[in-house]
Amino acid sequence: MNQLLTEHIPFKVDRLLVEQSIKENRPLVVKGILQKAGTKNQNGRIYEKKILDREVQKYIDGPIKENRALGELDHPESSVINLNNVSHNIKKVWWDGDTVMGEVEVLSTPSGNILKELFRNGITVGISSRGMGSVQENSNGTLMVQEDFDLLCWDFVSTPSTPGAYMSPMNENVNNTFPDYSKVHNIIHNIICDNTGMCKC
Repeated sequence: MNQLLTEHIPFKVDRLLVEQSIKENRPLVVKGILQKAGTKNQNGRIYEKKILDREVQKYIDGPIKENRALGELDHPESSVINLNNVSHNIKKVWWDGDTVMGEVEVLSTPSGNILKELFRNGITVGISSRGMGSVQENSNGTLMVQEDFDLLCWDFVSTPSTPGAYMSPMNENVNNTFPDYSKVHNIIHNIICDNTGMCKC
């Protein structure tokens, strides 16, 4: 039976790059690791390279080529990409050994602006694939993603399944993997709410 499958990886962003982008009112484009093949995540799943390679190529030939490789801020419980929550567009994807690399443009949407502020304030985030497919347990008890896997997109998330899979500003200690959730709330509150006192966040 097909289910929603997610895989999370860290994404490093230079805080100064974010500051420049906001100050100069130009697109914020970041590069980093999107996914790894053959590595067990904390959900106990492994994506074989041949399956992931097939899906990455389909993604390049379809959504990326058509400039619609959109992703959301946090995973929804759905296989549908909700345009109201889109935060970024993936511009380029390529392989580096068993690692999928990507170039991502953070959009000036409400969710994209939240993502920019999280990066600018040094909040660590992850990037995570979302897809539909089935898994089967092998003799070692590892869940192997099967041939019916269909990659949907990559989303930015707060909690990764891959060990150490957080994205963080490059000038920040990469061992500081647990975000300050009160700080996150304050950032989101300041972006969404105006000064009228009507906000109910």
